[in-house]
Amino acid sequence: MNHARRHVRRPRRHVWPALVMAAAVSSVPSADSTASSLADGRGTTRQAAATEQTARVGPLFSNDLNGGHFCTASVVRSPGHNTIVTAAHCLRGGTDVVFAPGFRNGHAPHGTWEVQEIHTSRDWDEHAHPDADLAFATLAPQRGRNVEDVVGAFPLTGTEAERRVTVIGYPKTLDVPLACTSKPTRITATQQRITCPAFSGGTSGSPWLTSDNAISGVLGGHQGGGTDPDVSYSIVLGATATDLHRNLTFRARREPTP
Repeated sequence: MNHARRHVRRPRRHVWPALVMAAAVSSVPSADSTASSLADGRGTTRQAAATEQTARVGPLFSNDLNGGHFCTASVVRSPGHNTIVTAAHCLRGGTDVVFAPGFRNGHAPHGTWEVQEIHTSRDWDEHAHPDADLAFATLAPQRGRNVEDVVGAFPLTGTEAERRVTVIGYPKTLDVPLACTSKPTRITATQQRITCPAFSGGTSGSPWLTSDNAISGVLGGHQGGGTDPDVSYSIVLGATATDLHRNLTFRARREPTP
């Protein structure tokens, strides 16, 4: 495992011409839009309301809330009740990162949580392999409480191509989350794709949530999550996710309770 890496290399999904970004955001329907139509396999993107579900998803900031957010993460169940999951490329810069679950219009209703430790696979550490673009990060507690105890957490699950998922993420240009429900497609044994408009720079790390509210994907992987804001990718949560999550369990059993 590698921890606290300090070299900074921004993921490709962060880099978008201003004109493309503006066009993508302007196409987003309002929050009262109807649920997505899946007849053609293309979801409809909408602003996501503040709910118990979106309270577990938030943007990542460098150091504090003043510098703008650059990726998305979500709280995942863990033995320590202190873990988020995101794309590995989002945490190349190390642990000087804070997570703001449920962030909306400049406010962090559930506090800001500092990243303490980053957990990525050897394939990512040594080769930055797109099939290993997944990271777990443990967060420092606040006032004796852990993030999962405050907002809850999503379980992890494998995914099947025929299942519908809802992607929730924060583009860099917005301070509210977007949501889109659509049908993922398995493009290889290790990569999957979804068609959802306006998931542009900043949405890397967004969770793909099943109808059972479990994480079946994390936006990233192929092309750093995609070079078209209307088409996004995720690794298939197989051995990489299982092994990393198992390591968190092993560490929690070994480490004494504070």
